Amino acid sequence: MLYFHSLNLREFKFVQTLIFAIEEINNSTQLLPGVSLGYKIYDSCGSIAQAIFSGMALMNGYEETLSDTSCSRPLAVHAIVGESNSSPTIGLASLVGPFSIPISHFATCACLSNKKRYRSFFRTIPSDYYQSRALAQLVKHFGWTWVGTVRSRSDYGNNGIAAFEEAAKQEGICIEYSEAIFKTDPEEQFLKTIEVIKKGTARVVLAFMAFGDFVLLLKVIAQHNITGIQWIGSESWITSQNLAETKEYTFQCSFRNSGSDGCTGSERLAELQNEYTDVSELRIVNKVYTAVYAVAHTLHNVFTSSTNTSKGERPTPQKVCKSMKNATNPDHNSDPTHLPVSVCSESCPPGTRKAVQKGRPVCCYDCIPCAEGEISNGTDSSACFSCDLEYWPNESRDRCVLKVVEFLTYTEIMGMVLCIFSFIGVLLTAIVSLLFYLHKETPIVRANNSELSFLLLFSLSLCFVCSFIFIGRPTEWSCMLRHTAFGITFVLCISCVLGKTIVVLMAFRATLPGSNVMKWFGPLQQRLNVVSLTLIKVIICVLWLTIYPPFPYMNLSYYREKIILECNLGSALGFWTVLGYTGLLSILCFVLAFFARKLPDNFNEAKFITFSMLIFCAVWLTFIPAYVSSPGKFTVAVQIFAILASSFGLLFCIFAPKCYIILLKPDKNTKKQMIGK
Repeated sequence: MLYFHSLNLREFKFVQTLIFAIEEINNSTQLLPGVSLGYKIYDSCGSIAQAIFSGMALMNGYEETLSDTSCSRPLAVHAIVGESNSSPTIGLASLVGPFSIPISHFATCACLSNKKRYRSFFRTIPSDYYQSRALAQLVKHFGWTWVGTVRSRSDYGNNGIAAFEEAAKQEGICIEYSEAIFKTDPEEQFLKTIEVIKKGTARVVLAFMAFGDFVLLLKVIAQHNITGIQWIGSESWITSQNLAETKEYTFQCSFRNSGSDGCTGSERLAELQNEYTDVSELRIVNKVYTAVYAVAHTLHNVFTSSTNTSKGERPTPQKVCKSMKNATNPDHNSDPTHLPVSVCSESCPPGTRKAVQKGRPVCCYDCIPCAEGEISNGTDSSACFSCDLEYWPNESRDRCVLKVVEFLTYTEIMGMVLCIFSFIGVLLTAIVSLLFYLHKETPIVRANNSELSFLLLFSLSLCFVCSFIFIGRPTEWSCMLRHTAFGITFVLCISCVLGKTIVVLMAFRATLPGSNVMKWFGPLQQRLNVVSLTLIKVIICVLWLTIYPPFPYMNLSYYREKIILECNLGSALGFWTVLGYTGLLSILCFVLAFFARKLPDNFNEAKFITFSMLIFCAVWLTFIPAYVSSPGKFTVAVQIFAILASSFGLLFCIFAPKCYIILLKPDKNTKKQMIGK
């Protein structure tokens, strides 16, 4: 049932705007000179049926029913401006489309853009397609990803919310619920919608509704005192200023009463403040004004371009429609201090990723920290990604930083301690060399080839010095020099010790009757022995460096969070051959010294050589498993420790007893004492 006793002030303002525009055009000397525009205004009361009756009346010469002559006479109008709502406009456009040109100032349904169905439809307001996408972008702009929707159960609401949901999906916005109501629905339907809104967790609700539908919903919302909701409106109701609809309501008087509350007829509109008198919002009113002028300019073009206007022939609606298509765009396509938070789940910060909750929309998720070695550098990342091999995540796992490059340095405590001991070793070796040089003519220094003793001291000093090569950033040259220098200097040491051991052993063999063995182990033979044994080691090292030398290597596999900068052995066979050759000479020297340890002599050097070789072999046998199992810079530290320990063992075991006699027991430093037994 339609009620015609009320007045819609907004529609009344549209009517007044139409009349104003027509009168302005009729008074113009530039636009349609000599032609006056007429108009006929019908009120559809928001009814589809009434809109169709009005359209038929306009086509039939203001008659609401068809007659036998209705289709044979010319149409009474050339254009129709209306209707404001989409559903009545669709009915009107379907009816008069083949005959006339409906131009709507306020029908925004995207379905009216279908030119196959509505060939002669024009409008001066953008389609809901653009409004819906703009609303989705607005929601996204404020960070609302969890919203509810309420729509009119009409072409306007259904098409508008469908376009919004499509755009919202592209923007990553989730819809918690979607309710539809219409002004003729029973109260139970409104209460059902209110209950859904109250139970929902979305704090933002989009109301894509016609003005009349939203007014009724708003009254129910006020009755149930629903607060804390951010409403987003479509242009239909968001552009309305108030709900005053009738003059009686406006002036708070009645024409039916003659008492104090009766209308006198002297009420002044200038003193009113309502939607009709409010001129602060004229966006939609301007669409009516534009529509009238669009018709006027089209008619003007038809009159000025037609060859039959001199004969008084009236332009047909078909000509007007064609002219308007050529002149205008048939579907207009132009186009807070505290905000609520409306999300199903809080945003995932950098360093985490989203994990969708099973059985819920994509906007409902848990924030999972990135796995070790992975980062996410944006908010709401759907996945974490690994850093490059040379990078590692920071503590918050939102940025890749360069991995710490680890190698044994001179500035760290372990490196400084090893350097101090190496320096002490060099210093002690220099002191012993000086002491031996000052007492080089004494029996204890001359015994057992003093030349080998000085060569042994020199090689020991080189062993202490080569420890420094292992400390610092590995380079191509330092890697090659480390193992070769270490191997050659140690073989030189062992060769000297081996020479001394053989001399001790052979010296007592020479005391046997008829023995001339010492002629094969004189000073020259001892020198050749040292040189030949060392030369073999040099050849092994040269072959190693030539075929597959050591090189700097960034070990990325041992630790995930840091890089071990080390010297790759190149050829493992070369390294273990160098080490094995040194070990073989050490074992040979130990065995010979062991056999000579009980030879009769007041000063039997073989005993001390045995102890030194025992320490040497123990150190390097322990070195092998420690070297293989030590990580990173500790591998280098283990190797330096082995070099220092074995060098100090040789220095103290062989030279400390001699220094003791030279400095503290000079009375025993005589030839008689040396050969007392």
